[in-house]
Amino acid sequence: MSSFDWHQKAREQWDEKAEFWNQSSKGMWENGSRKTIIPFIEKHMPKGRYIADLGCGDGFGSLKLYQAGYRVVGIDLSKEMIERAKKESEHNQLAFVEGDLTSLPFKNETFSGLMAVNSIEWTEKPLKALNEMHRVLKKDHLLCLGLLGPTAAPRSNSYQRLYESSVICNTMMPWEFEQLAKENGWEVIDSLGVYKQGVREELIKDLPSDLKQALTFMWLFMIRKL
Repeated sequence: MSSFDWHQKAREQWDEKAEFWNQSSKGMWENGSRKTIIPFIEKHMPKGRYIADLGCGDGFGSLKLYQAGYRVVGIDLSKEMIERAKKESEHNQLAFVEGDLTSLPFKNETFSGLMAVNSIEWTEKPLKALNEMHRVLKKDHLLCLGLLGPTAAPRSNSYQRLYESSVICNTMMPWEFEQLAKENGWEVIDSLGVYKQGVREELIKDLPSDLKQALTFMWLFMIRKL
């Protein structure tokens, strides 16, 4: 029986998805589920900060950060994604690096900000990835992390774990990540829910945080390194 090579399987899948992702990412960042992320970062991180976009995909989010006034480097496991990111941003002062979030190719406390959107779920060992984020971020500085919520979609890439099959997606709920962060050197300072159209603000405004999280398509955390 052959062993399961997580890195190879994950890299192959994201290489295959690169063209599809590239076709939809601009819409997500400008008008869709990711449109509130850059304003959320601007609310908390001063312009000019050096930010790593962890799991940058085709780099459109990195470009949005750069256009908002930040210095940016993007990192992704997929070689195809990185090549597309470099091509799309070749006229801007952006850098892109191929690499693994569980073993970041940066020195301790390199960055004054981090962004990781729907990427920690796609690591082999989420806690190891979170600890790497802690390592490369300066003390008292911030990580903006987006995690898919319960209403995002059935996780076809993680469902097979119920049949004891090896999978490349480590699905977790927002409240699970929040507890993980608090237990491993982070403080939650703000959060923001992204909801599907059927969830109206007047229906959720008075709900406690855990019930709001239960209805989200994505939950955004702003956490500070202690």
